[in-house]
Order: sequence, then structure tokens, then C-alpha cells
Amino acid sequence: MKKEGKIKISSENMMPIIKKWLYSDKDIFLREIVANGVDAITKFRKLVDMGEAKEDGKEYCVKISVDKKAKTLTVEDNGLGMTEEEVEKYITQIAFSGASDFLAKYEKAGGDGIIGHFGLGFYSAYMVSDNVEIFTKSYKKAAAVHWVSDGNATYKIEDCDKKERGTTIVMHISAGEKEFLEEDNIKNLIRKYCMFMPYNVYVSFKGDGKDQPLNNTLPLYAKNPKDCTDEDYKKFYRDTFMDYNEPIFWVHLNMDYPFNLKGILYFPKVRNKVELDKGKVKLFCNQVFIADNIKEVIPEFLMLLNGVIDCPDIPLNVSRSFLQNDSQVQKISKHITKKVADKLISLFKTDRPKYEKCWDDTANFIKFGCIKDEEFFDKIKDIIIYKDLEGKFVNFNEVVGEDVSEDKSEVKKDKKESEPKTVYYVSDALQQAQYVKMFKDAGLKAILSDTFIDPHFLSYVEYKTPGKLKFMRIDAEFDGALKTGEGTEDAALAEIFKTAIGNDKLTIKFENLKSTVPAFIITDEYMRRYSEMGQMYGMSDGTLAQTMVINLSSPIVSNIKGLDSERQHFVANYIYSLALLSFKKLDETELDKFVNANIYLLDSFMK
Repeated sequence: MKKEGKIKISSENMMPIIKKWLYSDKDIFLREIVANGVDAITKFRKLVDMGEAKEDGKEYCVKISVDKKAKTLTVEDNGLGMTEEEVEKYITQIAFSGASDFLAKYEKAGGDGIIGHFGLGFYSAYMVSDNVEIFTKSYKKAAAVHWVSDGNATYKIEDCDKKERGTTIVMHISAGEKEFLEEDNIKNLIRKYCMFMPYNVYVSFKGDGKDQPLNNTLPLYAKNPKDCTDEDYKKFYRDTFMDYNEPIFWVHLNMDYPFNLKGILYFPKVRNKVELDKGKVKLFCNQVFIADNIKEVIPEFLMLLNGVIDCPDIPLNVSRSFLQNDSQVQKISKHITKKVADKLISLFKTDRPKYEKCWDDTANFIKFGCIKDEEFFDKIKDIIIYKDLEGKFVNFNEVVGEDVSEDKSEVKKDKKESEPKTVYYVSDALQQAQYVKMFKDAGLKAILSDTFIDPHFLSYVEYKTPGKLKFMRIDAEFDGALKTGEGTEDAALAEIFKTAIGNDKLTIKFENLKSTVPAFIITDEYMRRYSEMGQMYGMSDGTLAQTMVINLSSPIVSNIKGLDSERQHFVANYIYSLALLSFKKLDETELDKFVNANIYLLDSFMK
């Protein structure tokens, strides 16, 4: 029997589907066709479980073959197949959904795990094909069917001699799409889109027993974490991301309620500590790949990681606007963040040596996460650590000697107790070495804060802990413990330095410090931060008003007044250059003066 007709497209039924489907990449057609085959197999197995169909003992699988001479790409499955009536309904009348009908009929038997897009997904084949043929035989006692259409709203349908149950899709590839006739390209697409399909997917199946599937039907993330070894996790990471640098640790997500979510997030080793490299988190729906780095589902800061997340509660194809406004998706996103925080907290509490060992590779990620997600910061603020001047890791509570996260507003007794605790930090241990030595000699605490994200992060911590913490760079002020007493202003000495240096913007102060170093440069902490931010955004040149602290405890300083004016000028400038050198890199003019001064000293010594 042969029949001809027109494909029925109902605009009122098509529009909702069109709104939900968006193919940004042409090659996604292969995912849709293979997913349909997997769907058909899943349906048939459900029928077998319910006693409505019988197995034939053959492996459930999807086979793909390329014929370059005939210019065809063929995808074959051994699922439940279709009768002529079903082909008319599910293929010809695009507005119907095969999976929807199937789920409606068998919902009591459980319809989870069905992809459910046979229909419009099939028509994605026309993105690369001039015409498409279907050869299908139902598990029911019905004639096999051949359907063909060039996609121009006409089709032909007739009986055929297909012997075995299932469906074969033959795509006649368009002249401009020859890349889809290259077997290596097809294999790469299978690895990209179908790597975790629940049934074996073969390319150019020969049936000689040597065929190897390209996918992994039972990915590690689908297993119980108790059944996974460290080597399993490392191998899965290597195979999935082609990264042979071992991850430092991972978080295995595995939950069934209140939503279904499985996955593994890996913390990779940091290769470039200057910037945060974007990772790749692959999102799946029932082991069918959706896309990489879907920020509506995966919190932005977690996309710095590598990982796999499979969530059947997220439709296989859906608009970004839907995801942004879907409450279930928002809950999933928050749950993923919570699980990452829980993992970090658990590691800190149960294996702090390992946590500290991993810190250099995770610090920027964690700090970035805190800035982007306040709830994440609130959860993990007590496990943020820094190295102190002795190289020991401490958190903020350990630096200041009390729990700064606890609200003590009701028990504060006086103004002094209510003042925020000062945490000193070192942004460049080499440049600030002289200040570090002073702190060590005085037994004072400071933390090493030298990554690109720290200036933003420390300001964020101050914002999040109002009245509890404030951060001062080690060269921003002198703690009382660094002094032997209060300095006495000396107008004559100040005039010597001002005249010699010739910098009207330079402020000069006097202190009695325990160190014998003649002078130090300090700047206002918050003015410096403001200037650095302006420089970053091109709004200032980074020039700062400086204060030179003259150390009255230095014998060199105390002897300046007894020198003649020429020597006073030389010594004052030399002291200023040394102070600058311990504070920052000298600019061209400053370096020139310093070099000339040293040449003068050498010349004097040689005489």
C-alpha cells in the first residue's frame, strides 16, 4: 500500500514548541536523532517490564554509519519502532509529541528517564539534509513502514521489508554539509553530545565483536559515592576533560529529593594565579548533554571549576528566560552552592592539613565565590585562611584572637571594645621586607595577602563585618608596639628634609621606633585603595600623597643637624631614596638620583 499527502503543521500547536526549542549549533541535530533512538529503547524496556512486550536477547544500542559515496548518514536503534499510524501521528503531524502520549498512557508505571522530544527533534535533521528517510518496524504485529520527505511539507509513506524491530533514520546530507560525512567528525560529535547516553552508541558498526562504543553508559556521577574510589574520580576527570593534571579534590552531588540531581564538581589545579581561568561545567538531562556553563543553573563562580551535572528536572531544550524565572532551577542552583560549601567546611574540620595544602589552588576561587554570592560567604567565612608572617595558615578569628563573626553588640562595655579589630596584611613580601622585619621583631601579627583578588576581597570582608574587622597594609601605619614612645616634632629637622627633597606634597612626621632604620614611607590605607581602584579603571595615575616617617631612634637621623648644608642635603635625599625603595619601585627620576648618590659615595670612598 502506498500513500501520499501533506505534512500537517498546526500553528497554534507549533508555537509553544518553537518557543521552547533553540538550535544555536547546527551539529546538535545528531544529539536529537540519537536521543530519539535512546528514547525509543527506554520506552520498549518499560513495556517489557510491564509485560506488554518481549525481549529478543539482543543488545540495546544505537548504531551510526556513514556512506560517503551515497552521501548518507544513518542512525539505527532497536527500540519499540512505529506503526504506520504512529508515523503519521508522531512524524507527519509535528504538533503531537510521542513521549507526551506515552507518559500519559503509562504514568502509573513510572515515566522517569524518558527524554520525550520525538517529533520536532526529528526535524532538526533537515538542518543538514536534503531529504530524510525513516525505516521502522513496531514491536506490535504490524507491517514495517518507509517514510520519506524533502522537508517541503510533502511526504511519502509505504510498506517496506524491514525485518527487525526498531527505527532507522537515513539522512541524505546536503552538498554544503559534507563535514557530516566524515567519520571522525561524527565520532567527535558523539563524544561531545552523547558521551553518557544510557545505551551503547557505535559508529560504523561492523558486528564482528570488536566494536567499541564511544560512550560511557554508567558514568561515575550516576553511582553512589560510597562505591567510587579516588582513582575512579581521577580517571573520570581525565577522560571527561582531557586534563592530565590531577584535580586537587572534588564534590560528588547525589540527591533524589526534593529534586533529582547528580554530578561531580572538580577543583582543578590553578595554572595561572594572575587571573581566574574559566572552567567547564557540563549540564546533562538524563545523561543527554544540554550545554556547557549554563549560568542560570550553575552559579557563576562555580563555572571556574570543571564538572558534570545531570538534572532530569531541567527540560532538555528550554529558553534561558524560562530558566531564569523557574523557582525549581533557582533551588537547584542554591543546592549546588550549599554542597560545595559543605564540602569545604568538612575538609577544613576533618583534614585541615589537606585543606591548607589545597589552599593556594582554591583561594582565588573561594574568594571570588564569596564576592559573587553572599550566602556562600556567610557559610564559609570562618574557613577562609591566610599565611601569617611565619608561614602558618590562620583564619581571621585566629589572627585577632576572637570570633569576629559573632555579634557581640549587646555585651560591648566601652568604646574601645566596640572598635573593629585591625588585621595587618602584606601585599608584597619582598617590597615590604623592612616592614615585615619590624613586625616580626615586635612579635606582631600580619597576613600575606598578595593575589590579584585580595584588594577587592578584603574590602568585601570589611563590608560584610561592619565594626568588627578592618584591614591595614603593613606600611599604612605604625602600631604602638613598634614604638618606644611618642615622637617629638622637630621643625628644624623637618625643614632640612623638605628643602633637600623638594617635594611639597610630602608630609613629614617623627616617631621613636624600635627599629634603627632611618625613615619609612607610609600612605593612608583607604586613600591608597581608592587610588588603586581609580588606576585600574583608568581614572587616575596612581599617584599618592605620602608621609615620610623620620625615625628619631636612628643615630643617622640624630647626627644630621651637625653636618654642613651640602652633606645635610645629600643624607636627607639618600634617606628618602632608601625609604622609597622599601616602599615601592623607584621611578626613572628617583632611580637616577639614587644611582648618582651611590656613585658619589663610591667616589668619596675611593678618595
